[in-house]
Amino acid sequence: MSTKSKWWLSGASIPIMVWTLVPIVWIFATSLKSDAALGDQSKNTFGNFWPKSPTWANYKLIFNGGAKDLFLPALWHSIVICLSATIISVVLATFCAYAISRLDFPGKKLILTTALAVSFFPVIAMVTPLFNLWRQIGLFDTIPGLIIPYLALTLPLSIWILSAFFQQIPWEMEQAAQVDGATSWQAFRKVVAPLAAPGVFTTAIIAFFTAWNDFVFSLNLTSSNARTVPAALAFFTGASQFTQPTGAICAAAVVVTIPVVILVLLFQRRIVSGLTSGAVKG
Repeated sequence: MSTKSKWWLSGASIPIMVWTLVPIVWIFATSLKSDAALGDQSKNTFGNFWPKSPTWANYKLIFNGGAKDLFLPALWHSIVICLSATIISVVLATFCAYAISRLDFPGKKLILTTALAVSFFPVIAMVTPLFNLWRQIGLFDTIPGLIIPYLALTLPLSIWILSAFFQQIPWEMEQAAQVDGATSWQAFRKVVAPLAAPGVFTTAIIAFFTAWNDFVFSLNLTSSNARTVPAALAFFTGASQFTQPTGAICAAAVVVTIPVVILVLLFQRRIVSGLTSGAVKG
């Protein structure tokens, strides 16, 4: 790449970074504002952007204050449910995508088409029948009752992504392993799985983000025992019915964003490798 192209790309990336970071910084700044600063512009700098006297009161409220009983259980539910849905989705999608990419059987294209159709199906259209069914069979407001709908969100997407990765792995490598005495399972576990690891990590991250950010299922299929953070934020209350707890909601949003940032930082190389592994043929 020429120097001119590098400078052009660097210059073009700056507005995109600013456009992306400003809302996040704004939420963090709002989480540091007191109730007085939220209603009085003179207590803030840079217009109404940053508080003159930052305070951690909103974070204390969600961890030790009145919002603790609502936020902490919801945070734990989000971690357990989203991790469970991600692990189950990636494991099932790995075997399904491997079979689709390696085996020739009737209905293979139908499976992929169905998975794609399910991923595009409106979530709100599935809530009402699931709500009635879950109440009848006892899955309403339970952790399994939320993991199952999350699989409907993450599994089709995972199958599509992993199918593309497995198709990039040469079939001859598995045949060579089997010639050397490996069984089909050993060839998959020792040859295919390590080569597909970047794709699996990328799929897991995308599936986790999809489940972590869900609002509709969590809001309608739970009441308290399995409610996740996105839905719990809608039930935050202020000092009175006329007060909106903006600072506490922003503080909770910042805390919820931290696991996502940590995952991206820890697996950044894996994600980049997985996203680019299918870009070059051969």
